[in-house]
Order: sequence, then C-alpha cells, then structure tokens
Amino acid sequence: MHIEAETDAGRIRGTRENGVAAFKGIPYGADTAGENRFMPPRKPTPWAGVRDALAYVAQSPQSRVGFNRRRELEHFASPPDTTPESEDCLTLSIWTPDLSQSGLGDGAKRPVMVWLHGGAFSFGSANSARLDGTNLARRGDVVVVTVNQRLNIFGHLDLSALGGAEFAASGNAGTLDMIAALEWVRDHAERFGGDPGNVTIFGESGGGGKVSTLMAMPLARGLFHRAIVQSGAVIRLRERERAARLSDAVLRELGLGRAQLGELQRLPWERLRGAVEPATNALGASPWPLFDRYPFGPVVDGTIVPRHPFEPDAPDLSDDIPLLVGDTKDEASLFLSQDDKVWEGTLTESELRERVAAVAGAHTDRVLATYRQVYPQMSPAERLIATLTDSNFRIRSLTMAERRARKSRAGTYMYSFAWETPAFGGRLKSPHAMDVPFTFETVRLLAPGDRNEAALALAATMAATWAAFARTGNPDCPAIPRWPAYTPERRATLILDENCRIEDDPGGETRALWQEIATSA
Repeated sequence: MHIEAETDAGRIRGTRENGVAAFKGIPYGADTAGENRFMPPRKPTPWAGVRDALAYVAQSPQSRVGFNRRRELEHFASPPDTTPESEDCLTLSIWTPDLSQSGLGDGAKRPVMVWLHGGAFSFGSANSARLDGTNLARRGDVVVVTVNQRLNIFGHLDLSALGGAEFAASGNAGTLDMIAALEWVRDHAERFGGDPGNVTIFGESGGGGKVSTLMAMPLARGLFHRAIVQSGAVIRLRERERAARLSDAVLRELGLGRAQLGELQRLPWERLRGAVEPATNALGASPWPLFDRYPFGPVVDGTIVPRHPFEPDAPDLSDDIPLLVGDTKDEASLFLSQDDKVWEGTLTESELRERVAAVAGAHTDRVLATYRQVYPQMSPAERLIATLTDSNFRIRSLTMAERRARKSRAGTYMYSFAWETPAFGGRLKSPHAMDVPFTFETVRLLAPGDRNEAALALAATMAATWAAFARTGNPDCPAIPRWPAYTPERRATLILDENCRIEDDPGGETRALWQEIATSA
C-alpha cells in the first residue's frame, strides 16, 4: 500500500509492506551541477504536490580506478545499481516500522541507523538491493537510512589553493554532503518514528572511512551518538599539499590553467570523470601506505576536517561515542580474485615474495617468515591473502581500536567476520564486503550456495547485534556470547561465524608484527 509523509521540502509518497514503511530517493540537497559543483551542499528545491519516493533515482558519477570487477561483480552485485549517474544525486532512503505522523504507528522513538555506502570515496551507491533496510528495520525495531553523496572528483577536488575563499570547501564537498544528510535526519527523524537523540552512523569499506572521518569533524558533533566501522578504519587522510598536487594533475589533464577554475563548473561531468584515472596515476603512491588510502577523499584542511581521524591518537571530539569496529577474515581475497595465479592457487614462493615486498619493503623477510610459521598449512596464494588482509585492513582497525581504548570514555568493541562463502569452490573464503548482506539481513540475494540455514541464522544474529548496539551503545544481546569491550591488555574480539564466540587477541603474532612495522614507518 502507498503511504505519505511530510518533509521540509514537500510531501512524499512511499510504500508500506509487512509492517515497514519505505521511502526511496528523497532529496536532502539540491542538484550539485553547474554553479553548485565543488560547492557546499544546498537545501533541496521545494516541490508542490506529492513527490513519489517509490524507487531509487540516481547515483553519483562513478570512478573505479584500479578496481577490476571481473569475478567479484558476478558474486556481489546482486543486482547492481542501474540508476543513472547524475550530479543530482544528494538523496537518501528510509525504512521505518512506525510512521508517527500517519497515525499508523505507536509513537515510540526508535534508534536511527544511518548507512554510508562503500566504494573508496570514488564509486558505489546506496541504491543496491542488498542495502534494502526492510529486514534490519523489522529485526531491530529501528529506523534505517541509507545515503548517497558526491564522490571522487565531484566531491573531493581541492581547489582551495587556487580559487581562494570561493572554493575553500571544495576538497570536502562530499564530506559536507554527509553533514547535510545527518542534519536532515536530525530534523526529520521524529516524523519517521526515529529518535534524533539516538543516531548510529555505520558503513563498510569506504563507508567505514566516512564514519571514521565524521568522528573527527566538529560539524558532526551532536548529529550522531554511536559509530560502526566495518572494514574501513581510517587513520590518516590527505593533507593539503598532496591534495593540491592532485588538483594540479587534474587541470593538466583537462588542459586548463589555474585562472580557469570557472570552466571546471561548465565542463560536462563525463570529461571531469575522465580526468580521475590519469590524475591519480600522476600523483603516485602515498608516503603513508599503511594508513593513507584515498587519492580523492576528504582532506585535512584545518577547519572542516581539522585533524587526521586517528593520528596521532583518537580524537577527543568523539571520546564519548561508543564504537564498534572490525573486518572480514580474508578481506584481500576479493581484490586478488582477478589475479589468475592467486585464483588458481599456482602462485610460487618467489612470486609471493615479489608481491609482499610491494607492501612490506625492508620488512619483507620478517613478514614472509612470520606468515610461514603461523600458517604452515597455507599455500603461497593463501599466505598472500592473509598478509594483504592484515597490512591493508586489519592493522588500521587494530590501530583505531587500541588508540580509542587507551583514552576513550565510551566502549570500543572489536569483531572479526569469519563466515566463509562456498561460492567459487570456497576460493573467496570470507572476503571484503561479505558482511554487508549479513548486516542488512539480505543474504537471500546472494548466490544460492550462500543462502543456507547457517548463513540465514548468522544474518539474523548480526542484524540483531548491530541494532542492540544502536539502541544502547553496548552490543550485548541474547544472540551472541557476552562481548567485553576491547582493551590493549585482553583484546577481546567477537568472531562472527556459524558458532559466534569471543577470542582474545586472535592472530596475535601477525598483529604484533604489523604494529611494529607501522610504528617504524
């Protein structure tokens, strides 16, 4: 059945099925094209009558630089987002068990869970079917919100050194989109049965990076009250010098001079997107390879983002925000799935050394010896997956958790998602992004082999646990064993698998190794 709700910009029409109301593609900001390009977001243009919010409408222009989706797309895009790419992309969607203003609900204020999608600040959207909030809203009795924002060059081209005050916020335009979305949630939560005083931000991969960034932003203070970082802990962001070099590379690629910034707002967006890859390649690798991830991403500008999220320590600003952080057990298998030698298990020891040296440098011998000792039963391909999982993901999550636990007044909780997909003969194990459909309890959209009873049960457990954390700031609930807060002394970690359990300092040998390497970098 159709149902209506009121927003500050106008009335919207959604659907209500099986006790959950859904509204999709609601504008929280104006079109970002033309003179609004690279500018802070503006309020949406009001409309007359009732606007349909029955389907997703658009996604930000995409840039998948260096991301080969040959095999992983087959398994994880279920189905992919087919909405058009557009600069008119500042939209969010809501699922709620209660719509107070309609008279159909009970009037209770429920926790609000705001999802920030992944994609390394460069691609992805909130329009995927596996991010449908119906089951999570029903399971947890919470209000679920998913957010689209500007990405890559459109959200993070820092022109402040070239354009002065007019373009001062350009490097963080996409970051300010998140603030605008959270302000919209604050102003509208009660109309959708939610509590604006109990908002959880959560996200996976680049979405976890967005959560990390918000934890260090003064503008976000008071807009959220809990945080969940899934496979996306961010320690450092771009600094002004590196952001300026990237912007210079973009101008060179487009054939524009520093005095032609206005032309950047008039170019077709397709031309801008085409400059992303060559400019990124020209920039080169970060001097902080373990902790600095995003060429196009938020920039530490001293005002909007005044400091690195978790460098040199956890920010005082979010000291009272309970945090849940973790990874999947085999993150790197997803990114190595296009490597035929890894995929077929034919990687040799010498080829393993070459690949490990690219991340371990002078520490290569120690890294190889440690993983050979800790995992003697693994093939070179499996050891590469384990090594890159730890160096590219786990070290950041552990650093975030430990820096938080040493000074925070609020609880920090660590987890590891260990359920292994049987797809592709089990080659992917527990890959990056495998936890997302479990978070939303949408595993029925995955490949048939992933829909077994154990997977469905774990999805129910994970959704209930995440909702319990959103409700109280403590994830303990009947679905899991008692989950102690993380401390540097014990390092208690919830293992999410067929049999959920608490382990102290899992993978302690490799943890200690990468912590030492990160400290010496």
